[in-house]
Amino acid sequence: MSYKKYFMTINMKHILYMIAAAVPVFVSVKAQDTSCRYGFSYEISNDPHWGLNKPVITSVYPNSPAERAGIKPYDIIEAVEGVPVTENVLDDIYLFLNPEGKDVVELTIKNFVNDGHKIKVKKECKSIHSLSEEQLATAFAMYAVEYTHERLFSCPFATSRTKDEIDFSVFKSFDFIGGNDNQPELAKKMNDLIKQELMKRNMVYDPVNPDIMIQIRYSFNKNPNYKPKTPKKTEKEAKPEENYVYRYDVTRDRMMKFPFLPPDAVETDAEYILKLGFRFEDNKLKKGRVIWECEANEFLNAAYSLENFAFTHIPLMCMQFPYMKYGRNVQFRLSKKKYNYTGINYSIENISEIASVDPHSPAANAGILPLDKIDAIEDRRMDRTSQQFTSAYRQFLFHTLKLRNESTRFTDANGFPDCMYWDELKYPQVAKEFDNRKNLTAFSYLFKYAPFINPAGNNTCAFKIRRGKEKLEFILRPEIRTENTITVE
Repeated sequence: MSYKKYFMTINMKHILYMIAAAVPVFVSVKAQDTSCRYGFSYEISNDPHWGLNKPVITSVYPNSPAERAGIKPYDIIEAVEGVPVTENVLDDIYLFLNPEGKDVVELTIKNFVNDGHKIKVKKECKSIHSLSEEQLATAFAMYAVEYTHERLFSCPFATSRTKDEIDFSVFKSFDFIGGNDNQPELAKKMNDLIKQELMKRNMVYDPVNPDIMIQIRYSFNKNPNYKPKTPKKTEKEAKPEENYVYRYDVTRDRMMKFPFLPPDAVETDAEYILKLGFRFEDNKLKKGRVIWECEANEFLNAAYSLENFAFTHIPLMCMQFPYMKYGRNVQFRLSKKKYNYTGINYSIENISEIASVDPHSPAANAGILPLDKIDAIEDRRMDRTSQQFTSAYRQFLFHTLKLRNESTRFTDANGFPDCMYWDELKYPQVAKEFDNRKNLTAFSYLFKYAPFINPAGNNTCAFKIRRGKEKLEFILRPEIRTENTITVE
């Protein structure tokens, strides 16, 4: 699809789709005009070693009631309001997890440290006729796609677990079995990475009497079966996708290019082979039994640091313990959001009207009230319909394509092609386009912290408000919210 065709087909349907995608998966309807959320997503487990036939938390959303209550990924929901989760409620699990008339719900949670921990979660409820700044940041993500986007990527991990019927929650502690005698410092660094990940799951490092012993193995070698292609393409002749793959780098908190061959490559294509794996051995019930293991097997045409590979990939490999979804080729979803939060929620019917204001937010503290009308944000007029804002957004994206950096092009998780960062050398021109009142970029205030929107760097936002016949101006200092999550897809 061409740039023009793609951006000209962005319409209100696309905007509403992106807005819907911004709402956490776990949403419950409390009343006809109100929707509520806990702020986590879940799956019914089919893993015999972790929460079989029960809801397992797969993601906890930043700044949500679930996060504030202390719920964590991989927690198993054992009961709701004291009623156990049993197979006969699975058909109505959505309603079971949303007891009618309850704003605060007690969940009984099981994990490595607790067998029946009770957590009370207060639902966060808003009008279904309003849009939050989080939702709008997703809808207008192309204003600042550098900071707000979703991407998919996969890793060629082979993961397996024991066929014996064991509940992994019986294993509470761990230690390591030696390391690679040739590279003891590297082995220690890898062990430390695994240690950090398991302690996040509330497991205990116990070198005296551990329940699990962990053994790592790794290598980087020339491939004896390598068969160079003829004629061999030069670097300029080769297609970009033949030279690297994109993956999430946890050390830099961003997607990076890695010099690995793509997933469909065969072993004879690779000049080098990198392997890294680790296994968890039972030291409690049946000594020496392998209960879980994971191995990465990478093909490369250039040298690459084992240490760098470990720092990036060990956290990803650990994401399938204790709850495993893939035996091979694990797929991940990265969701990144960074936006200015004032606490204003906008009316869907009249986008210039404030539907509600979050308690204790910058807007609430400044004195902004529900039903206030917004005349302008940062001198950008708000007397337009949602359709007009959508049309202007579409035109803005198309006409500013020349200011994007084509080398950063990617396809996002929703299948939108040709997503590109702004060209850093053209930031002044980009800022001028955002400042052009004809472009209707009022909602660019959500990303005012960005240098390509506000070169001055002062992240304050001016709201011109009408309250009845009274005209007011509020200078807000938003809270910059960064909400990054990575999940196994």
